[in-house]
Amino acid sequence: MAPSHIIRCCQRSLSWIPVVFIVLVVCWSYYAYVVELCVYTIPKTEEQIVYLTGFHLFFFMFVWSYWMTIFTKPANPSKEFSLSKVDKEQYETAERPEIQQEILRRAARELPIYTRTGTRAIRYCDRCQVIKPDRCHHCSACDVCILKMDHHCPWVNNCVGFSNYKFFVLFLAYAMLYCLFIASTVLRYFIKFWTLCRRRSAESCPQSELPDTQAKFHVLFLFFVSAMFFISILSLFCYHMWLVGKNRSTIEAFRAPVFRNGPDKNGFSLGLSKNVAQVFGDQKRSWLLPFYSSLGDGHIFPTRLVSYDPEQLPADLQACSDSDGQAYPRPLSESQNHLLSNDVHFVDDVPSTDAGQAVRVTMESES
Repeated sequence: MAPSHIIRCCQRSLSWIPVVFIVLVVCWSYYAYVVELCVYTIPKTEEQIVYLTGFHLFFFMFVWSYWMTIFTKPANPSKEFSLSKVDKEQYETAERPEIQQEILRRAARELPIYTRTGTRAIRYCDRCQVIKPDRCHHCSACDVCILKMDHHCPWVNNCVGFSNYKFFVLFLAYAMLYCLFIASTVLRYFIKFWTLCRRRSAESCPQSELPDTQAKFHVLFLFFVSAMFFISILSLFCYHMWLVGKNRSTIEAFRAPVFRNGPDKNGFSLGLSKNVAQVFGDQKRSWLLPFYSSLGDGHIFPTRLVSYDPEQLPADLQACSDSDGQAYPRPLSESQNHLLSNDVHFVDDVPSTDAGQAVRVTMESES
């Protein structure tokens, strides 16, 4: 039986096959478009310049975002979420799950953790031996816990999570635009090659048709491949933009996060503009560039549970305040939560210059 390190090495090598396939397709598309279409097929110099300029713009942005998605290391939980040596020994020697949970509850008391398992237990990874921060999950392919894990993507051979989710969305966007640009500019010559004059010499062909050269093969397949990839990427891009608008990960879309008051699929939704800012940042000029600009550190996230100012409570919510006038936090409706109007105040006042720090709203009134 082969040693385990050899098996892992083989698995890691095989995991690069989808990436190599994408790279080969992109390299072929570059050759087919630049050489076979622009150099050998398009007769006008002005048209060549326009096509090559637009092509290289989308090609550069696509390759840049793809590179960043592949080689940005997924963020992992910090050391503060690891059990101390004493707690770890007690946890491992505990004979009953109830005792283990008590140890985890004691260790998580000072941690900003507000989500639980389906049975209301502390989320703990036995493999990584860390208490999982909110929205953190263990990736079986990477064999490590990933902050705000979305999914493991074989086409980038990387886990998509907090550190590279913006790059992944931009990769989908620029891949879609790259394919759309190729398909739309090749369509004209694609039709001409289908109605190609069968005469061998270019001089004897009608002016509106093209000679039967090897460029025909590349142009025809270039249109088919780009159109096929555009359709497939379009659906995936639209899905992830919907997730960004709802501030959910793919995992949370299938399984709602569980808070102390129960599952809430919109628990992290702050309204469309704030949800987009969570991924792309609060500086719009950096949204379209594959630079890191996401808000927060991946450990703490703002939630829909807020504390109201009792004097600004709507009439239908004033009954929810206690004897001291402090309103009980409760989830906002979809319409109330759209942009978190000025009637809603966070517990912690975060300066606008420190927008990267996520605001965590406490839930002490439910304890």
